[in-house]
Amino acid sequence: MMDARTLSDLAREQEDGGRPYFEFIRSQSMSVGLYVLEAGAVDKQSPHFEDEIYIVLEGHSRFTAGNRTRDAGPGDTISVPAGVPHRFHDITEKLRVIVVFAPPET
Repeated sequence: MMDARTLSDLAREQEDGGRPYFEFIRSQSMSVGLYVLEAGAVDKQSPHFEDEIYIVLEGHSRFTAGNRTRDAGPGDTISVPAGVPHRFHDITEKLRVIVVFAPPET
């Protein structure tokens, strides 16, 4: 079985839901969502129980995981192990990020 969607469809569904995170795939082994943060927004997430991968589609910010900080922009892929504190910050352009959790986010 296949689930295929365009970024514009995902963005519309995320906006319609009125929340920054929109999960669009869930299976026994992973979950996937679109995370959107406006310029200047505060990323309020806390450490997760799952390993996590971010794929930045649009926008620019800084990203801190543990004691490491880096720039984040389109095309970047960032992996964060379970339990590590992390967040996007200093968001200068609206961020659209695909988020993959394995196992699925609880």
